[in-house]
Amino acid sequence: QLHVAQSGAGLVQPGGSLILSCAASGLIPDPFAIGWFRQAPGKEREVVSCIRLSAGTTYYPDSVKGRFTTTRDDATNTVYLQMNSLKTEDTAVYYCAVLPGCAMTVKQAMAVGDDYWGQGTQVTVSS
Repeated sequence: QLHVAQSGAGLVQPGGSLILSCAASGLIPDPFAIGWFRQAPGKEREVVSCIRLSAGTTYYPDSVKGRFTTTRDDATNTVYLQMNSLKTEDTAVYYCAVLPGCAMTVKQAMAVGDDYWGQGTQVTVSS
């Protein structure tokens, strides 16, 4: 059975930084990617990054490019989302998910099943 655990929620001021982590354990697909998503109140879930663990290639949408960085620790199957220069519009519940790849829509990613998703963590950017 796959287990996905997130950590790193918090309240930060605009311009601040926060790091989230996502650790996969148990029956991990091979190859796999870890995607980070967020969902703000009243808005649809959107992707904020994706990293393919074997290749180390990453994807970021324009909304976070240059501010968010994803790194990985292959030894522990842990992925970190470093968020810098945070803005109030970054406020959301952040989720990570173990995926077969990064070339997926959000709808496709959500269809892989709840077991492949982390529990979600709240990130609030406010002064």
